[in-house]
Amino acid sequence: MPRRGVVPLRRIEDRVSRQVRLSKRRAGLLKKASELSLLCDAEVALLVFSPAGKLYEYASNRF
Repeated sequence: MPRRGVVPLRRIEDRVSRQVRLSKRRAGLLKKASELSLLCDAEVALLVFSPAGKLYEYASNRF
């Protein structure tokens, strides 16, 4: 079974590819923040600003 290799982290130069990656990663990050809050009974707040300045946020219900 092939394993995933370690991908070096570096800036994505193509603007469109960078926006697509942000969109996909943002959804996963918001989901993980929600799961962390639920599983660990933790208060979680997450703010993400896109390169265009758009704000995406998550806060657990206790805030």
